[in-house]
Amino acid sequence: MHLTDSHAHIYSEQFKTDRDATLHRAFEAGVTTIVMPNIDHTSVDSMLETEARFPRQCFAMMGLHPCSVGKHFEKELYQVEDWLGKRPFAAVGECGLDLHWDKTFFAQQQEALRVQIGLAKKFKLPLVLHTREAFTETADLIEEAQDGSLGGVFHCFSGTKEEAERAIKLGFKLGIGGVATFKNGGSDKVLPEMALEHLLLETDCPYLAPVPHRGKRNEPGYLPLIARRVAELLQKDVEEVAAATTRNAQALFNL
Repeated sequence: MHLTDSHAHIYSEQFKTDRDATLHRAFEAGVTTIVMPNIDHTSVDSMLETEARFPRQCFAMMGLHPCSVGKHFEKELYQVEDWLGKRPFAAVGECGLDLHWDKTFFAQQQEALRVQIGLAKKFKLPLVLHTREAFTETADLIEEAQDGSLGGVFHCFSGTKEEAERAIKLGFKLGIGGVATFKNGGSDKVLPEMALEHLLLETDCPYLAPVPHRGKRNEPGYLPLIARRVAELLQKDVEEVAAATTRNAQALFNL
């Protein structure tokens, strides 16, 4: 069984002391491909070092996370564009909108997303969207810019059936993570209605560890727990879920 973790911050400080061991655990668990979202200029070095150490398994994207958007976001975006012009990346991301933590720079978040949508078009790359408590606002901006060339994934999707259908209609995949294993996560009401062709699997490690590790540090090696839960909800074999979601990720990210 081969699995693709389509969203993992394996380069983060939380794995500083045991990153290699964590990755080897993931490979042994069947997670053969890991796609890494960027946060801002501070995360680039560690992300690219991780990719250089594991070039056949780890693939970097390039973007500016909405929670890193502040007064000097234009400077950050110049660096994102500069990197995108220097070498190949799997996607533009992680980008999007976040209304959970701080609404101070929401207008700047929207502008940063518009710029990154433009970069995705310019470099012909998919978008990896963060939409915490801002699904509608994010989808509105995608809809406004969609000319048939945009694709990507609504990462960490845990929304309603209507939101799932809207994301799919916009030409995007749904990134399914640890929330699918939570008792009141809501995925049991939505995922059974979704076709496998629209889904990616992700851990979003070190965050959102699946049951029975909820509340602890998440890692890519836990992805089989998410795959099994998705298989259960879709009433399919876990091997079929693994194969389809890996195929979806390979196509989306051109791996």
